[in-house]
Amino acid sequence: MNLNKKIAIVVREDLLTWQKLNVTAFLASGFGTQDIMGENYKDKSGKVYLPMSGQPILVYCANKEEMKEILSKAVNREIEISVYNEEMFSTNNDIDNRAMIEKYLTEEIEPVGLGLCGKKQHIDKTLHGYRLHP
Repeated sequence: MNLNKKIAIVVREDLLTWQKLNVTAFLASGFGTQDIMGENYKDKSGKVYLPMSGQPILVYCANKEEMKEILSKAVNREIEISVYNEEMFSTNNDIDNRAMIEKYLTEEIEPVGLGLCGKKQHIDKTLHGYRLHP
């Protein structure tokens, strides 16, 4: 597990609560490909549970314009990014979700959610001045 990494999720602040939760869950699933996973959990009865991230995932909020700014900053740094746009709420499968991103140039994407994973200093610079979700 790479302890020099930092993880953050940014959700657009005007989403409905169920949308924020949905976006956060989908974006966090993208981190499974990163070297961040801890060990399995095990209770006293011996039941084994799935591992989770070995480091905190901070959740931020931003408005529509700030979301685009954050994406623009992140793509120019060594940051792995997961992205969710509003059109993905109308799909129900991974193929259609990918199509909702594939049709846009990077600068045209209007994200409602971003997952960021990278070196701590890159994440900190990208999110400097943005606020944690209340």
